[in-house]
This record gives sequence, structure tokens and C-alpha cells, in this order.
Amino acid sequence: MTAPAGRPCARTRPAAWACRHASVTAPGAGASIVEPADPPAMDTANPAASGARILVVDDQEDNVRLLADLLSCHDYRVETASGGQEALDSVDRSAPDLILLDVAMPGLSGLQVLRRLRADTRFALLPIVLVTALDPDVERIKGLEAGADDFVTKPINSAELLARVRSLVRVKYLFDRVEAQADELEATEQRSRAARRRQGRGSRASVQAEALSAAQVAARVSGDGLEALLASHRAEIAVVFFDLRGFTAFSERSEPEDVMRVLSEFHHAIGTQSQRFAGTIERFVGDGAMIFFNDPEPVADPCAQAARFALAVFEACRTPLERWRREEFELHIGSGLAYGYATSARSGSAIATTTASSARSPTWLRAVRRSPGREIIVSARAAAALPASFHTEPVGR
Repeated sequence: MTAPAGRPCARTRPAAWACRHASVTAPGAGASIVEPADPPAMDTANPAASGARILVVDDQEDNVRLLADLLSCHDYRVETASGGQEALDSVDRSAPDLILLDVAMPGLSGLQVLRRLRADTRFALLPIVLVTALDPDVERIKGLEAGADDFVTKPINSAELLARVRSLVRVKYLFDRVEAQADELEATEQRSRAARRRQGRGSRASVQAEALSAAQVAARVSGDGLEALLASHRAEIAVVFFDLRGFTAFSERSEPEDVMRVLSEFHHAIGTQSQRFAGTIERFVGDGAMIFFNDPEPVADPCAQAARFALAVFEACRTPLERWRREEFELHIGSGLAYGYATSARSGSAIATTTASSARSPTWLRAVRRSPGREIIVSARAAAALPASFHTEPVGR
């Protein structure tokens, strides 16, 4: 195995730690890589790290060599640039997975390069780490304003650098997977719609109705027509909120496969029960979801129906939650129920935007409880609308 530019890599010696640069100072630059007491372990199990392309940008050749040696010996593919314009040209030809960008360079500075990249929508989410020997507090503020994702200061601590690189590469890997899956889902849906059109069932009304993602809504369209469904109106609705508590911290430290599996199981439980209880999914937002009852599909006693739905979701998630706990995923499900009047109006050609006044800033007063960890926080109005068969307890303002 060889490092870029033909440099030998110390991983050919199994008993030795690769790239052992302890307090090696680059002449004239005052930079160094400091070796920690315990060398960082190779991250061979992380699919995001394996083969990720890192662009190292620095006008000091010795600094570039130190960083390139360290990264290449941890399974990263390293490309280098000695100036700002060379870095921009390299990214334009083929965007890397992450950039280590020196701040103080002649010509285009690191901050100027950063601003130009962020101004290009193609690189708006490209992970960029600023490397600086200047005042870290001042440069951090400037870097954040310009769009930097993280910082490392010189002299560079190798363990810290590798941890930051590994974390950002993992986030990019996960984001790329989500984008690819979204594109694949969209392509599949387009093929499905095209097939239905060819079969004579692809009228404009049916295709737009399917975009609302509810079988009962599609049935109403076929009877009342799409225009009637999307006409502006007011209705008294129940709104159920769900979210995965602890998801942000979990997603930052977990493998992408585990994150996607948890989201899939969570979404499946909500989607299945919403169909069972005649709810309309207003949105899925990552670890959260919002479901309407009584609009656009009328529901008898919407508040009670919404509460039963929420309890059914908790029951459907019981097995996944137990498995997540065994896997030491610190995740919990939270739920809220609001009840009030909503104004529904057309936005665009086939989308209904609905806002419930009581759901926007509800005063949460009570909880419907069935067992520890399975409670629905409800607004005062929702609690009053629930039948006596639902036991509620005050939880305070």
C-alpha cells in the first residue's frame, strides 16, 4: 500500500502506528501535528470513511505532507492544492467529500475560498474544515459567518483532527444516501404514474389526489372532484404530533444504516396506523410527523379518534423500542394532541396548506396515560373534548 505521490505508508508495519508525526514542526510555518498518548484506531468498519476523498489546501508544502500522510494512512484518499485558486479549480473538476482549508494563504485566502464555494449551490453542503494558527476565537467567528463546518487549530492534534474528519464524512455519507433514496423514490413514483396513465387510470385528478397520500382522500376526489376538496374552508380538526426524542444525538454517533432503519420502523408504524384510523399525514420531517383528523376526510369524534391513533402508534412501536434499548439507542417517542379550528386553503395547483390555531401555540395541560413512557400531552381544549373513558392527569403549564 502506498500513500499519494509515492510516499510509503507506515501501515505496512502492523506493529507500528501509521503516520507517527510527534511534534514535527513545518519549517517557517510554526505548524505541527501532535501525537496523542493513545494513537487513534483505524476506522475500517465505517463505510463512510473507507475511500473518502479529502482535499488538503495549504501553501506550505510541509504542512500538506504532514496532513496527507496522516489521512492517507487511515484509508482516506488525499488530494492537495497549494493555493486558493488551485483548490477552487480542483473542486470544480470533481468535488471531494471534505476539504481541510488553511486560512492564511497568499492570493485567495481560505475565507475567500470558503465564501466562493458556499455561493455555489453545488457545494452548499460540502463539509469544509478551516485550519488556522491565528487567533482561534476571531477566526471561528469569521469562519462561521462564511459557512465553515468545523475548525482545527495549529499545532494539530491528530486524534482530534481524525475525529472531526470522521464525523463530518459520516454526516455527508448519510446525507448523500438520503438524497439518493429520495431520487430513487421519485423516479419510482414517476414510473408508476406513467404506467397508470398508460392503463387509462392516470387522469389529472387521480394523480393529484395520490399526492395527498391518503386512500380515502383519493376516493373523495373521485366522488366530489378535486376542486371541491381543495376549496378554501374552515374545519374543527384534531392534530397529533410525534417525534423521536434523542434522535439528533443518536444520528450523530450512529452508523447511517442504523439511523435509516430506525426512521423506517418509526415511519412505518405511523403510516400504518394513520390508514387504520383514517388520519391524513400532513408531513414527515425526519424524526417528526404531523397527522390530521377530520380534514379533508370527516371523522366522527376526531379528538377521541386521534387519541386512539396515538396510543396505537405507541403499541406498534413497542417491539422496535425494546430492540432499540437492547442496542443501547437512547430513543423515546413523544406525542402531543391539539384540537381547534383550522383554515384550509389552496397553495399551488394541488397542495392544501392547513393551520390549526390551537396547534400553533397550545397550552399543554394534561396527559393521557396508559403506561410509563406511553403518554400523550394534550391541550386544554383537547382534554375537554375527550370522552370520560380517557383518563387524563394535569402536567402543569
